[in-house]
Amino acid sequence: TEKFKRLKNEGNDFVKMEEYEEAANKYSECMKLNSEECTVYTNRALCYLKLHKYEEAKRDCDHVLQIEDSNIKAFYRRALAYKGLQVRKKNMAGI
Repeated sequence: TEKFKRLKNEGNDFVKMEEYEEAANKYSECMKLNSEECTVYTNRALCYLKLHKYEEAKRDCDHVLQIEDSNIKAFYRRALAYKGLQVRKKNMAGI
């Protein structure tokens, strides 16, 4: 649990510095230690949204909602992921 906390805090620090790729990697390491901790999934989803990786963000949010079906952050971030996917689809149609 100490290593988990340390990795999660490091991820949070990277988010504050807007180093989203690094933060996502820290949260992924956290998941190897505890795959049931929903906050690391919603945090990684935030990173993926910032990196325009909407499919990955949606997947993380879906995972959280299977565990906690009323997780507000997961619902909100999944909605942002869907919005990003729709915008991307529109842009692709225009090419």
